[in-house]
Amino acid sequence: NFLSLKAAPPTKDWTEVSVRPSYEGTVVRAVAQLEETLSKQMEMLFEAELKRVQQYAVDVTLDPDTAHPDLILSDDGKQVYCGDVKKKLPDNPERFYPSLCVLGKQSLSSGRFYFEVQVKEKTNWDLGVARESINRKGEITLRPQNGYWTIRLRNGNEYRALAGPSVRLSLKSRPQKVGVFVDYEEGLVSFYDVDAAALIYSFTDCSFTEKLYPYLSPGFNDDGENSAPLIICPVNQTD
Repeated sequence: NFLSLKAAPPTKDWTEVSVRPSYEGTVVRAVAQLEETLSKQMEMLFEAELKRVQQYAVDVTLDPDTAHPDLILSDDGKQVYCGDVKKKLPDNPERFYPSLCVLGKQSLSSGRFYFEVQVKEKTNWDLGVARESINRKGEITLRPQNGYWTIRLRNGNEYRALAGPSVRLSLKSRPQKVGVFVDYEEGLVSFYDVDAAALIYSFTDCSFTEKLYPYLSPGFNDDGENSAPLIICPVNQTD
């Protein structure tokens, strides 16, 4: 598990070392080759880590009793999007209002779990996990202090981890499918770009004391620009 590796040994400061002009080309090529090798090694490391966490995949379905009245859930509980007409639903304590979100039915209070959500063709979404005792009425602020460990997309290309304060995420490409991994005892919540086999962000040293549930918000329709659903996908574990 690369997250548990020890710190790297001390390195030497080479900024004061001069290189003869005749050697500069050789040095530049050597550094470029080293960067390429290191990049490939990191890719292999993340691929191995993603395969490891995919072993803990759970079959998540969405809980209609928690869904905001504007949200449309598929019959199998795997898809959610914002509808055009608010449904008349009982305002039970579990239901979010006015926040546009929904929880999964499955919970975790020990061990590890992992699930994947398709986010392609969307310009706005929130995704992560939430503790059972979160406030579901009134405006909510997504941050760990309030029981939410989430990342979000806004305006099609603005990614943030809602760590309180939020952390802007610079991603090489737009994720089409996001993997969410939780290690309850380690206090870890990690997000992966599944297709790129790349780590997006990790919340570490979290303190979990109650059940955690998958948390999804597909965002408003935005006149059709964000009409695609969030889709909970089966996890394809590769060899």
